[in-house]
Amino acid sequence: MESNRMILRPWRESDAEVLFKWASDPDVGGRAGWPPHKSVEESREIIRTVFNNDTTWAITLKGESGEPIGAIGYGPSCDCDLPARENEPLIGYWIAKPYWNRGICTEALRLMINYICETTDMPSLISGHFIDNPASGRVMEKCGFIPTGETCIDSTQYLGENRPIRVLRLELKR
Repeated sequence: MESNRMILRPWRESDAEVLFKWASDPDVGGRAGWPPHKSVEESREIIRTVFNNDTTWAITLKGESGEPIGAIGYGPSCDCDLPARENEPLIGYWIAKPYWNRGICTEALRLMINYICETTDMPSLISGHFIDNPASGRVMEKCGFIPTGETCIDSTQYLGENRPIRVLRLELKR
């Protein structure tokens, strides 16, 4: 997938070092709900397992190194028990800290939503953001997601507490 500014492409094992550079930052994973990566090998394993599918992409910017600066994708709901409907995937994304507040996640999410509309018959998408990360919610709302009024709890307790998640949904127009 491509826009004027970015390309969403599959992850490669050769991306492990740059993934580790960004994913080892506690501010990045903490906002998304996962612990910082501890080694390049751990990042490589994430690429081989979590990112190795047809619905997860590396976010890269044109005119730069071509290295990933984040990830975006959709799939089954996570451990946070979002109130997903049948066949309703969860969307998720993260971006490296030096790229925050530049509209990159919004643009990547719009690209992915267009792709989903063109290639699937999914009626809706679900997502959520930690209450203490309102910027992620603004990205979703800019892309048409509507708050459901529901809140759920992240059960992974990565940061040692149950963190509330605000739930949003996007009804896809066909």
